[in-house]
Amino acid sequence: MPLITFTSDDFKAIDPKQDDPMVIIVEIENFVVKKVLVEQGSSVDILYWKTFKKLQILKQQMSPFVDEIVGFSGERVQTRGYVDLYTTFGEGQLTKTISIRYLVLDVNTSYNVLQGRPSLNALGAIVSTPHLAMKFPSLAGDIVTIHVDQRTTRECYIASLRLPNS
Repeated sequence: MPLITFTSDDFKAIDPKQDDPMVIIVEIENFVVKKVLVEQGSSVDILYWKTFKKLQILKQQMSPFVDEIVGFSGERVQTRGYVDLYTTFGEGQLTKTISIRYLVLDVNTSYNVLQGRPSLNALGAIVSTPHLAMKFPSLAGDIVTIHVDQRTTRECYIASLRLPNS
């Protein structure tokens, strides 16, 4: 794996005194998807039902998955199934596309997708929350950098405060 480092030049956000989560943009099956939460603490990659429907994926593409997963606060969450989708990280010439197995959940959230450890490990991604950036090697060996959109991150947070309980 190539050397990946972060410097002060990697910080591109508007507020240097931040404690924001990593919220990025990806492309899933040729659709640009905003409000993607990068969550290093999650053992699964999640595609939320509202996003599943917007991506125009046929329900027949989803495979059954009858187990529950345990949410952040210990609650048990039912799954609708899982689907394998090609997901592209980065933009322009510096991208990497991988197949990701997403669990599909129907829960209230301000995010569209949650990228957990499985996709981050498949990318070879290193996340730096102080820099609000994520880096990984492209297939050509170049280092791809993805920056957080801090305004969108804060919009997601504010929206999450208004969500009704599931």
